[in-house]
Amino acid sequence: MKLRPTLALMSLFSLLFAFAKGESLNVGDAAPAVAGVTDEGKTLNLGDVYKDNKYTVVWFYPAALTGGCTKQGCSLRDGAADLSAKGATIVGVSVDPIAKQKEFKELNHFPYPLIADTDKVIVKAFGQAGTGRASRECYVINRDGKIVYKDKGVTDKQAENVLAFLTSQKS
Repeated sequence: MKLRPTLALMSLFSLLFAFAKGESLNVGDAAPAVAGVTDEGKTLNLGDVYKDNKYTVVWFYPAALTGGCTKQGCSLRDGAADLSAKGATIVGVSVDPIAKQKEFKELNHFPYPLIADTDKVIVKAFGQAGTGRASRECYVINRDGKIVYKDKGVTDKQAENVLAFLTSQKS
């Protein structure tokens, strides 16, 4: 009989952890029009970026200056011209502070802004848990603010995957 309260408590904790994880946004969802501070210390409103470009690539990475995140960022850097030719602009997001974002950008010669989402407003708006680092995700958002493509966990093939998607779209 003493086992029941223990099972009930374990079930409650499992349920709480399931909700804490969060559900990230998916294709067809409206992309959040939230703002953050870039590596240059300027406020960047993603809603404005969506409206100003045919496509906006918003990529999330766990930590600047780490192996997988560097591969992901460099993939997008190397593919930036091809992505731009398809009408896409790129914005990176992690919860690292501005100084670390600036160092990451300068060291890798990224031609796009990195947002220092230290208060986790953007990661939470995109449905991530916001309890630690950002999850590795990439979204393509159209001018209307709708998510039209998403992938997770990709590093050195990030630009290749996004470019393949954009190439498949009708003009």
